[in-house]
Amino acid sequence: MAQESKQLELFSSPKGEAQKAAGSGQASPATTETERLATSALMEQVVNTSNIERAMKRVKRNKGSCGIDGMTVAELPEWFRHQWPGVREHLLLDTYQPQPIRRATIPKPGGGQRELGIPTVVDRLIQQALLQVLQPGFDAGFSEHSHGFRPGRKAHDAVSEARQYIQAGKRWVVDVDLEKFFDRVNHDMLMGRLAKRLRDRRVLRLIRGYLNAGVLVNGVVVERYQGTPQGGPLSPLLANVYLDEVDKELGRRGHAFVRYADDLRVYVGSEQAGHRVMRSLVKLFGKLKLRVNDSKSAVAEAHRRPFLGFAFRRRGGTVKPILATHARKRFKDRIRQLTRRVRGRSLDTVIAELRSYITGWKAYFRLAETPSVFKRLGGWIRHRLRAYLLKQWKRGPTMYRELRKLGASHDVAGAIAYGPHKWWRTSHRLMNGAVFNRFFQGRGLPGLEA
Repeated sequence: MAQESKQLELFSSPKGEAQKAAGSGQASPATTETERLATSALMEQVVNTSNIERAMKRVKRNKGSCGIDGMTVAELPEWFRHQWPGVREHLLLDTYQPQPIRRATIPKPGGGQRELGIPTVVDRLIQQALLQVLQPGFDAGFSEHSHGFRPGRKAHDAVSEARQYIQAGKRWVVDVDLEKFFDRVNHDMLMGRLAKRLRDRRVLRLIRGYLNAGVLVNGVVVERYQGTPQGGPLSPLLANVYLDEVDKELGRRGHAFVRYADDLRVYVGSEQAGHRVMRSLVKLFGKLKLRVNDSKSAVAEAHRRPFLGFAFRRRGGTVKPILATHARKRFKDRIRQLTRRVRGRSLDTVIAELRSYITGWKAYFRLAETPSVFKRLGGWIRHRLRAYLLKQWKRGPTMYRELRKLGASHDVAGAIAYGPHKWWRTSHRLMNGAVFNRFFQGRGLPGLEA
């Protein structure tokens, strides 16, 4: 990174320009984050050397695929050394034109496809630089009940807040699902909200350019007139800006609510109150030109509506978060994919893939107070790996030899090796005693048990 820092220094603002930017409210300790957005020299902050250097590091760390120009993240530093001065000048002169985005799809956890819009690496760099300047000012004014895509906040905070509401007696929930939210954000309404806070017209026009940038589909650029596509660094902040009006209105009405991105829950004391709130929310979102998905939204008892992968269960007067049924099903589906016995990969490769997935999954679901569920899932994973081993060994003599190496007795190794090759049944009835848990632990398989 030292070489990149030197490259960045080559294109830093002249001393006079930096002083001018500071004079317009950049650097005074007394300046609040909100006031900092009101400067007409906001673009100078965006292209400031230290800000671009931070953005470069973040884009490289996030990696990601290339945009329509085919440039990879690895090629960005070399491009930067030669091309950044010209792009910087275009940004300052308000003549920069964002490139169209590349359409991509990923599977949704519950089925179907989620559409993404992948900007070029250069546009990701500029968006990240914009985000770093804009987010502190906007974030300072967001609701304390909004947790998605905000610094210092995470899904666990939203889950804990929901649990507290239920614990306090709010046993009914208004569960709102917005229909294709990221595709339906109205550009004019969003820009109107941004214009109330931002004085630098160059920044506003640049954001409008990113909103309007077309999508490359089958070699043809299709224009967009609404939506903020998922895939760019700036989109989550713009989504929070758009929904902040709903948060503020719910706060004014004194509702107990929690929002994570476009996932909103309002907790109430009765079913009747829930339906009343749902009707008002449909109208409120309608003013934002957003639609509530009737088939996925509901007024229901709180314990029947999981939130961010967690359900809630009351035990002995205390509400506890537990692993939701659909989260457990998705976990097992993924484990089945990784441990399919026809994959033809070595056990160590499979365990490495499992380790990568399980470690992140376990960190996220550590709030779930269901140790018995985790214990059963851990045993089920080892059961699948034992069956995987048997399928790899295949031949009776190989099975016998390998099992004996692992410490199995002559009788057990023989019963497994020369019995009927029903991998799943054999791995459960006999292999549990032959291939101990510590064998998989020694190979790096993380346990789900606490």
